[in-house]
Amino acid sequence: MGTLHMLDWAIIALYFALILGLAWWVIKQRNDTSDDYFLAGRHLGWFVVGASIFASNIGSEHLVGLAGSGATDGVALAHYELHAWCLLVLGWVMVPFYMRSKVFTMPEFLERRFSATSRTVLSVISLVAYVLTKIAVGIFAGGIVFSVLLPDLNVLGMDSFWFGSILVIILTGLYTILGGLRAVAYTEALQTVILVIGSALVTIYGLDALGGWGALKEITGSEMFNLWKPLVPAGMEATWAPVKESGRMAWYFNDNYPWLSMLFCAPIIGLWYWCTDQYIVQRVLGAPNETEARRGSIAAAMLKLLPVFIFIIPGMISFALAKTGQVAALQQELFTPSGELMRDQAQKAFPLLVAHVLPVGVRGIVVAGLLAALMSSLAGVFNASSTLFTMDFYSKFRPQASQQQLVWMGRVATGVMVLVGLLWIPVIQGGKGLYDYLQGIQAYLAPPIFVVFFFGVFMKRLNAKGCLSALIVGFILGLFRLAVDTPVKLIDGFAYETGSFLWIVNNTFFQYYSLIIFLVCVAVMIIVSYMTEEPDYEQISGLTYGTLTAEHRESSRSSWTMADILSSGLVLVLILAAYLYFTG
Repeated sequence: MGTLHMLDWAIIALYFALILGLAWWVIKQRNDTSDDYFLAGRHLGWFVVGASIFASNIGSEHLVGLAGSGATDGVALAHYELHAWCLLVLGWVMVPFYMRSKVFTMPEFLERRFSATSRTVLSVISLVAYVLTKIAVGIFAGGIVFSVLLPDLNVLGMDSFWFGSILVIILTGLYTILGGLRAVAYTEALQTVILVIGSALVTIYGLDALGGWGALKEITGSEMFNLWKPLVPAGMEATWAPVKESGRMAWYFNDNYPWLSMLFCAPIIGLWYWCTDQYIVQRVLGAPNETEARRGSIAAAMLKLLPVFIFIIPGMISFALAKTGQVAALQQELFTPSGELMRDQAQKAFPLLVAHVLPVGVRGIVVAGLLAALMSSLAGVFNASSTLFTMDFYSKFRPQASQQQLVWMGRVATGVMVLVGLLWIPVIQGGKGLYDYLQGIQAYLAPPIFVVFFFGVFMKRLNAKGCLSALIVGFILGLFRLAVDTPVKLIDGFAYETGSFLWIVNNTFFQYYSLIIFLVCVAVMIIVSYMTEEPDYEQISGLTYGTLTAEHRESSRSSWTMADILSSGLVLVLILAAYLYFTG
């Protein structure tokens, strides 16, 4: 059937058996308490924490977006993957505050530091963002993978896009509903191993088909191997202007990622995602103590260096095989008859390589790895969403709710998210360009959250009114940009009058706009805080650097050893080595 043979199907069946078997074993160990269901009883060891963080992160943007960017722009977007240092910030800077506060959610930490209203605002925004981005884009990527690998599949009148998406959503939702974070974390640890092995095989067999690393560099050229050199199209004058102009482009990696914004904005988005997003941090909260949480963060940072070589490089290999005509099927899919790369088709680069280069058997291992990435990403968002809803809303309305009632509501909330995922399928299937559109959403939502968390930890004088003002102003600015962008993205032929205010807003590179939101939020939070009363420093004891006691400092200091410092240093050395290598 399609490009898969019996041996491949047997391996895929074994993968499902392993995942469901592990999930069942974990589910049998559960206790029906909120601590166990939402945070795995705070018993996750460092390897499970690290592998779970990595598996939750690796999803659609890697299977589709990152590999596709490798085919179109080379290693340009490796900058995002080399932000593994953000996980070190999580482990060394933020983990002590999170573990000390014993919270279930990130909004709950914000309540401890500022106010209950801030918690509610952040919870609402997070839930909406998860539905619009992580679930939507995850299904979109899954549909693409199945449509490429099983183009002729038809089950009960459903094509491969529908069948694959429904299968992954239901199976993932099933063990997430029953087992909570414990089932999610342990299955993600296994999925990480399968994903890394499978994706590494794609790189190895792809390079073998191409003729080796030297052949890849020769065919793709020095620009595609250069992290720093702006890829300015021939005949276009380069400028530092933040707004797109006809015939003039900003210094950029491609038409969505200007040079300056990658340098200053990408770290803000990275620190928001890795250090403050419930989707990631919930795994750290499931650790028993600061030591295991920190080591899990360091392990995740080490794993985070791999996508450059197991996703971006395979995308470049697909480009090279297609360009040289060594694999005719890739050439037909990625290039026009006149020899021009079709950028819209580049999102198929990774699954195309799997379908047409890998031998029988190995292909089954890699498909299992792709399924692992899709399932772990969805499981993460299902679990994070149910935790946010149950602990930040239901427990507020029902403060006397028993532990069993909280767990029951968590399962109901997860089930609702699964249904939302299923309802998204027809929307995503017809959403050409939707993937790129959704990538901008996090750039608009991240700055205010980053500001209130990091500035809140480092500046004890900032208060609840400053926090709430920054959140509200930042989210309004983000929603305004989304409202301006939506007609242009979704309505064919729609355009604003050139030079008008709305045209300038729409044509400002999305990361530059994100920087504007960041600067405005910083100013608002500081000004409002200093114009109003000081916070109660006794109430926020241990939640900011300025309110740490000697006991707090000693407890944190005793939680790490020289081995933790050396392993963190190794991560930084490897990041530096990658930057030096990918410099022309």
